[in-house]
Amino acid sequence: MAVNNKSYNNVIDTLARLGEYHFQISTVSVGDIYDIDLEKDTKFPLLHINPTSVIAGDGQSNMNFQIFVMDMVSEKSDWQTEQHAALTKLVDTKSNEQEVFNQTLSICTDIIGMLRHSVRQSLEGVNDIDKPLYFSEGQVTIEPFQERFDNLCCGWVFQIAITTMNDFQTCNIPVNERGAGY
Repeated sequence: MAVNNKSYNNVIDTLARLGEYHFQISTVSVGDIYDIDLEKDTKFPLLHINPTSVIAGDGQSNMNFQIFVMDMVSEKSDWQTEQHAALTKLVDTKSNEQEVFNQTLSICTDIIGMLRHSVRQSLEGVNDIDKPLYFSEGQVTIEPFQERFDNLCCGWVFQIAITTMNDFQTCNIPVNERGAGY
């Protein structure tokens, strides 16, 4: 029985669904970092999936992505509650930037956790390589960023490799036998 290879589309769809079903994410986008739509009508927080490379190894493929999680920063002077203001007297409180960093970092760790420790994947078991399972392992560095476009947004970005099983079947490649060097 051949491995039912997981495609690039399957991995993108899975990453997008993680963002779509997360209660704190309002918009999910995919593509180059310059494709992120930061117009004022975009709903935030935004999760953006930027494909970077694929490593085809023995029996598996590692699809590498940059994942951006960002939100708008409010520069209103009245965004804080009295309780929050009392706790942050030594911090510049002209914006809610620290709160945005806190929220978006939490979302990043949620996404990483779902890929590492998904209950659904655990229930499926890993003995059947035909199951649509995706894995991520190792340490992930999450880096902060701030951008001033037409508006101010900030958040976090991390690189993640999604591992899928791949048996590299050569029996069903759509190529003329003479042209394939056989």
